[in-house]
Amino acid sequence: MSLCWQMLADTAVRRNRKSLRPILGAGIGLLLAFALAACHGKASGPVPAPVVHRGATGMVYVTNQLDNTVSVIDVPQNKVVATVPAGAAPEGVAVAPDGKHVYIAENGSAEVSVLDTQTNKIVATVPVGQKPNGVDLTPDGRFLYVANGGSNSVSVLETRTNRVTASVPVGISPVSVAVSPDGAEAYVANPGSGSVSIVDTRTQRVVGVLPAGRSPVGVAVTSDGGSVYIADETAASVTEVETHAGTVTATVPIGEGPFDVAIGPDGRNAYVAALGAGNVSVIDTATTHVSATVSIGPPGTDPFNIAVTSSAVYITDQGADTLTIVDPATLEIVATVPVGRNPYGVATSQ
Repeated sequence: MSLCWQMLADTAVRRNRKSLRPILGAGIGLLLAFALAACHGKASGPVPAPVVHRGATGMVYVTNQLDNTVSVIDVPQNKVVATVPAGAAPEGVAVAPDGKHVYIAENGSAEVSVLDTQTNKIVATVPVGQKPNGVDLTPDGRFLYVANGGSNSVSVLETRTNRVTASVPVGISPVSVAVSPDGAEAYVANPGSGSVSIVDTRTQRVVGVLPAGRSPVGVAVTSDGGSVYIADETAASVTEVETHAGTVTATVPIGEGPFDVAIGPDGRNAYVAALGAGNVSVIDTATTHVSATVSIGPPGTDPFNIAVTSSAVYITDQGADTLTIVDPATLEIVATVPVGRNPYGVATSQ
């Protein structure tokens, strides 16, 4: 390993990665970006030319934490077609079911910005709690749930009026949230308290707490709502928990730094972004074992957040300033798209 990469690896080991979400904000990411630039520009090496996905439609939205922007990527061309100014330190992002609006959690300004996808302009900003990061929408698109890492709460934003209608106390330093497919519950990962809170979306109250290991930073719900997958960064594993009984049904070792987890539309696989190692692990949900590992880049690439559709797996590479696109059928990288500095969240209108 070269001296430069050794220094970068040492920096990655020392930092507390979960603090990139609610606590330390953009500073560490900037340090890593400078270190990567000093090494050789980008951690992932040469950027492949865009690959056309024929028959695929829609847009992908990536928040760039250090640029205060959102990259808008055309799916068929895998190319950035617009860069939209946003608020301070944009992180979590969600696309409305009708594709008309995108909701952006801005950690530095304690707001959610609403992007009109027809004009690619911000049309509203809504104050929420302190250090908002993870977001998710109910299936009907009526409510947005916002994890406020600095307020130990979840804001419930009514999307028709762009007003916060409830603030729900949860665990310590919530960083991500996932709404069940039937819209009945929102699951909130709280790394500060080692728990996942279950919020009843009808009453807007916490009705249960799931075991979640030492540092739960990512959460995803299966298509039948029967299980949640929880990425535990400190324990380097993903836990499967049965939602109704609240019992752990499997613990899957991942390796270094699992930070986000997403389940494919068919429910067969869960995809896990692993910081440090530069990999995405694929978990077979039938066997709860890792069935494949995809190398996204060398150490320092830092695969961070994931969005999955039937035709692609999208991964933000926080250390490389890129979005990697993987074919879920072949698990081959089909494109690497340069975006802004410190890409954080990713969501798609597909």
